[in-house]
Amino acid sequence: MAVLFIEYPKCTTCKKAKKWLDEHGVEYNDRHIVEDNPTAAELAEWHERSGLPLRRFFNTSGMKYRELGIKAKLDAGMTDEEAYELLATDGMLVKRPLIVADNAVLTGFKEDAWAEALL
Repeated sequence: MAVLFIEYPKCTTCKKAKKWLDEHGVEYNDRHIVEDNPTAAELAEWHERSGLPLRRFFNTSGMKYRELGIKAKLDAGMTDEEAYELLATDGMLVKRPLIVADNAVLTGFKEDAWAEALL
């Protein structure tokens, strides 16, 4: 079964991740993170399934993250629901690439974690 691969096509890490998927024969459905941004409901489900801290779903190196002062908002006690709603407003706030598989949800590209979950 194909995994959902959410990416920003101009992102070099996303390009590396897509190449890795192709080289390892992992079937995927491609989704442009800006043109088809994850919804708050999707993000809530993926966060719960991932077992990761919610902060891992934020693109902390992005300009938008810094401009909006999101770290301070998270530190001040932003609720999960508020975070999902914020992430759903702009795909550039979401950590990419994002993989959604039957058995895993992965943020960012870490080859070892991807191999463990997808191969």
